Amino acid sequence: MNRPDRLRPLLVALPGLALAGAGLLHPHSLTASSAGRWTFLHVAGLFVFPLVGLALVTLVRARLDPLSWGVRLAAYVYATAYTALDVISGIGAGWVTRELGEGVPRPDEVRHLFAIGGRIGEVGSWALIVCTVLVAADALRRRRSIALPGLALVVGAALVHREHIFAPTGAAGMALIGLATGWLALLERGRPEVRSGSAS
Repeated sequence: MNRPDRLRPLLVALPGLALAGAGLLHPHSLTASSAGRWTFLHVAGLFVFPLVGLALVTLVRARLDPLSWGVRLAAYVYATAYTALDVISGIGAGWVTRELGEGVPRPDEVRHLFAIGGRIGEVGSWALIVCTVLVAADALRRRRSIALPGLALVVGAALVHREHIFAPTGAAGMALIGLATGWLALLERGRPEVRSGSAS
């Protein structure tokens, strides 16, 4: 087994785990005092959130069946919509709040940014749920009981849908996605697939 194959489970787990770590630092509310950290974390997240979708796609990368195309499409919608959320509600609202400074009431324009960013982000988080359901179902079909930890993908995506990456719930959700993605990647390099009609 070559070095890239040995590192692959770690590499595909890393985006989710990195975002889980970022979630521990993510302010729970946007204020003038938290705006600098809020903006910085979303600028960094801009380069990491799409990698969660890419990590999921790598689990079906060698195939061109309908399920694998469903994973690719759902991951694309997630990455696109969640990037929009990151830019609008993260960077845009954070930057404006920082520039307004202390003691300035939040203007309606910032509330409008959260409103549109939240709607687009919800599309992205639903797409992430769909993507994880497809990946987990595919892994269970092909690997049977050894792939059961992959169901943590779906739980993690549901927690992210509910709480973004806010600690503790959203951060735990991203950690589950990272760990489950890494586990399924580990299976891909090891045990042969279970074919229909054969023992699990």
